[in-house]
Amino acid sequence: MSKKPQKPAPRGASRMATRKPSAVTTKGPAAASEHSADERIARALEAIAAHLSAASAAPEQVDPFDSADAFVWHPDGRLAPVPRVSRVDLGLLKGIDRMRDILIENTERFADGLPANNALLWGARGMGKSSLVKAAHASINASRQPAGRLKLIEIHREDIESLPELMELLRGSSFRFIVFCDDLSFDGNDASYKSLKAVLEGGIEGRPDNVILYATSNRRHLLARDMIENERSTAINPGEAVEEKVSLSDRFGLWLGFHRCSQDEYLAMVKGYCGHFGIKLAEDELEREALEWSTTRGSRSGRVAWQFTQELAGRLGVRIAIK
Repeated sequence: MSKKPQKPAPRGASRMATRKPSAVTTKGPAAASEHSADERIARALEAIAAHLSAASAAPEQVDPFDSADAFVWHPDGRLAPVPRVSRVDLGLLKGIDRMRDILIENTERFADGLPANNALLWGARGMGKSSLVKAAHASINASRQPAGRLKLIEIHREDIESLPELMELLRGSSFRFIVFCDDLSFDGNDASYKSLKAVLEGGIEGRPDNVILYATSNRRHLLARDMIENERSTAINPGEAVEEKVSLSDRFGLWLGFHRCSQDEYLAMVKGYCGHFGIKLAEDELEREALEWSTTRGSRSGRVAWQFTQELAGRLGVRIAIK
C-alpha cells in the first residue's frame, strides 16, 4: 500500500520553529512603584531644605541688654554697652558709711521688686558720690543670676532732654535699671530740668516700675545760688518763682549729703588704698606725705586720697589693677 506524499513545509518554517521567544520589555507595576518612591523622597528632601533655610533666615531674637551690665545712653536712641565699668570696691570707700548703707538698702529693695526711692547724692566734691553709685551697683549684682542683674545706664547732663525717650525704651524690658546722671546741675535759663521733673513725678506716664534714677551733684537744689537769688529778686511773687526751681530736688525721695572729711578720715582712705593694692611704706612717712599732698591740693577728700595713692604707687613701682 503506497504512502501519501507529505506536503513540503513552508519556506522558513524550520527557522521559526528553532527561534527562541524574545523577552518583552514593558513597564510593569514594580517599575511604576519604584518611580513613585523616588518622587516622594525628592519632595521630602525639598521640604527639609526649605525648613532649614527658613530657620536660618529667622534667628532667635536676643535681648540687647544681655550683652552687658552697664550702658551709656546717646540721644540718637543708641545704648552703647560698657564691658568694664571704672569703679572701686565698696569696701574702699571710707568716711561715708551711713550714706553707703542707706543707698545699698534702697538699691536692694529695688532689685527685689519692692518700692524704692530715686536718690540724689549731693555735697562736697571728690567725696565718692559717683563711686558709691557704681560700687553699689556692682555689689548688688555680685550675688545675682544673669536674669536678675541690675543694669546701670549713664545719661549725660547735656542729654537730659532725651530722658523721656530713654524711659520709653526701658519700659517694656524684663530687666530693672538704674539710670545714673553724674554731676547734675542747671544754670542760667536752662529749662531742660522740666523734662527731668516730668519723669521723676508729675507726668502722665510717670517713671516706669523697672527704672530708678540716681543723680549726683555738688548742689543740694541742683541750681546755682545766684540763679535762685535772681529768681527771687525779679519775680512778682518771689516765693512762687523759687518754688518752681527748687521743686526739682524735692522729687528725689532720698537725699544723701556728703561733707568734707576730717584728717583722720582722709588718712584712713589713704591707708585703705595702700593696703588693698600692696603699697608698703612706713606708717609715719605715709601719713606725713599724705598730709603734705592734701595741703598742696587745698582739700582733703576721697579723690585727693586716690590721687596720692596713684602717685605713691607709681613712684614705688607698684601696679594698680582696678576691677
